[in-house]
Amino acid sequence: MKKLVIFDLDGTLLYTLEDLHASTNFALESEGLPARSLDEVRRFVGNGIRKLIERAVPQGTAPELTDRVFAVFVRHYDANCMVLTRPYPGIPELLMRLKEQGAKLGLVSNKADEPAKALIAHYFPGVFDSVVGERENVRKKPAPDSVLETVRSLGCTIEDAVYVGDSDVDGRTAVNAGCDCVLVSWGFRGRETLEPFGCPIADSAQELLNILTEEKP
Repeated sequence: MKKLVIFDLDGTLLYTLEDLHASTNFALESEGLPARSLDEVRRFVGNGIRKLIERAVPQGTAPELTDRVFAVFVRHYDANCMVLTRPYPGIPELLMRLKEQGAKLGLVSNKADEPAKALIAHYFPGVFDSVVGERENVRKKPAPDSVLETVRSLGCTIEDAVYVGDSDVDGRTAVNAGCDCVLVSWGFRGRETLEPFGCPIADSAQELLNILTEEKP
């Protein structure tokens, strides 16, 4: 088993889509813009909240209007990020099993750093050794910067680490960081998006645990 398991957050550990959808539409409607469906927001997430809003506003929206929508989204989501959000089935138990077996746990997300830390502290208190979200002047995934930072801060090498995510962004992040990768099919993208990476794909938390610990079902 790898010494360090680094997780993505949205679509991997937590089902956050409905709260992201609600805050997106609240922000759009605050400026009289048309709402987006849940499936549209599902397609828009993965590259950070600024990119989510840029994709959600109508094509050709003026930058200053996009800025206002983004500001409303940030305020609303910060206050409402735990309304409908919940861990995926088996995830709390998976994390505790990994800890019991001596693994260090890290999180690298394109979610803003403050909400990422708040969500982890609320749903998985005391479990993670490092939590890193989107920050100014640090490249977002699929750039490897935050993964490499996590590896260094926890006293590991990239060969010690495996990255777990649910999207093509996560697959590319692992490739760019030079670490092993496991992808999960229950998130925001689906198996057909993940298969080209050629890495193991888990369909359940138990299957993910078996892959990470190299145990037979």
